[in-house]
Amino acid sequence: MKILLIVSAFNSLTQRVFCFLKDMNHTISIEYAISDEVMIDAVQRFKPDIIFCPFLKKFIPKEIFINTPSFILHPGIRGDRGHNSLDHALLQVKKEWGVVILKANEEFDAGEIYSEVNFVMRDATKASIYRDEVAEASIKATKELLVNLQNKSFIPIPQLKTPMHKYLKQVDRAINWEKDTSEDIIKKIRFSDSYPGVKDEFFGVSCYLFGVWKEERLKGKAKEVIAKRDGAICVGTIDGAIWISHLIKEGGFKLPATYVLKEKIKGVKEHRLSLIFDMSYKTFYEIGSHKDGDVSYLCFNFHNGAMHSEQCIRLKYAFEYLKESSKVIVLIGAEEFFSNGIHLNILQDSQKQGEDGWSNINAMNDLVKSIIFGDEVITVASLHKNAGAGGVFLALACDYVVASEKTVLNPHYKTLGLSGSEYHSFSLPKRVGEVKAKELLSRCLPISADEAKEINMIDEVFSQENYFDSLRVFCSALVEDEEKYEDYIYDKQDYLEENENFIDRCKEEELKIMHPEFWDKDSSFHILRHEFVHKTCPIKTPDRFKSY
Repeated sequence: MKILLIVSAFNSLTQRVFCFLKDMNHTISIEYAISDEVMIDAVQRFKPDIIFCPFLKKFIPKEIFINTPSFILHPGIRGDRGHNSLDHALLQVKKEWGVVILKANEEFDAGEIYSEVNFVMRDATKASIYRDEVAEASIKATKELLVNLQNKSFIPIPQLKTPMHKYLKQVDRAINWEKDTSEDIIKKIRFSDSYPGVKDEFFGVSCYLFGVWKEERLKGKAKEVIAKRDGAICVGTIDGAIWISHLIKEGGFKLPATYVLKEKIKGVKEHRLSLIFDMSYKTFYEIGSHKDGDVSYLCFNFHNGAMHSEQCIRLKYAFEYLKESSKVIVLIGAEEFFSNGIHLNILQDSQKQGEDGWSNINAMNDLVKSIIFGDEVITVASLHKNAGAGGVFLALACDYVVASEKTVLNPHYKTLGLSGSEYHSFSLPKRVGEVKAKELLSRCLPISADEAKEINMIDEVFSQENYFDSLRVFCSALVEDEEKYEDYIYDKQDYLEENENFIDRCKEEELKIMHPEFWDKDSSFHILRHEFVHKTCPIKTPDRFKSY
């Protein structure tokens, strides 16, 4: 089937749908909903069998939907209509929510329903639920849609004639620091997560709040900034304290809270944790670990998967420390992402973008080198969440790479004007061959975990339902047979000794190409990074999206 995806952005959900349809061997083309004219032209050129819109903020023109069956995915249950659907569900503490796929017509969210899938709500941020439960339900609903379209006896369900819920404003999200408990504040920031955030003010700086964590031990007066740690600030509440990790200054972009408040919090105490937090109580932390016999699981909770220089250095030290007492180290990432490589927002904020960018890529490379040359242990990358750019190649530095069936990978750099490093010119061809490596790096499209396994980019794909049980069994098996384990370590040491110079040359060649990308003022990286960080609306659909 020829399917045209009309979208407002190529976000995580759109990428998941794209990978799913492509893996089913449908012919897919993607078009940004820039204008009615652009959408109409795309339909005339591609001549799709159906149009599907997994993420669309505009109306589809009537000229399109009366001639081509067009379907809209709405992140709400039957009868739910309007913007901020998921926000409302979280605000009202819904126990169950879902997605519906409606046929496009002239009324907002009012078309007949061709598939619907509900799910149990989880106590999490809006962004987390969108990337997990909504995405998973969307795939099931898309599968159901395709089946129903082939079923000549299928009769769509009428949408309920309910009024559209109101568009939530900042007054609906606002924190009352003198009355709201820690849980109240956490709820407000969580249902505003990703967009638009909660508007507030600290030390006269008007900003939007993102990334909230419960604090169990520290206490302070309501709205008093009582501590800072790894870019986050700890703020007192009427019944304890919370951590806020990120802010957007009015007119700015998202940064760690201490980067926004700067000298205004100079006197605030730095409340440090150990290098690797044991996760024994609730607080904000970035690097944690737990052990299961000889297997150490290394978690790195970096916001949106972005890793700045200091985070890379700390993670390297944590890895080196765990090597002393482990036979297997599992890089497990965090709840929301595995890794997305270097920290573009911090580079954009920097007054010395060349120096800080160069520092960031070299720190990332030092981390990757430690993992590649960690010849005393077996390393496993656990991609239970998405990874992109340098984050993919951080994973490929490991001896084994496993993933969840729902994981989407973006193994490329070029869309940001970078050629990339992280030893990718060694690790990617080693797994997939030179031809496929070049194709992945130049095609600049996401791939599913299943496709990644098919091309030998990763080793195993585990079901989402029992992912962590499967991961534990897989890792435990690596140390069960001591003789087999020792043989693996000896073979690994021999291989690294023989190939050390070649591996180092790969990295040096990568950096030679990358140097002008960071340092030249006319480098496209600076323009593309600015557009990415400031979320600039695209003015055209990239050619790479046309017909796959």
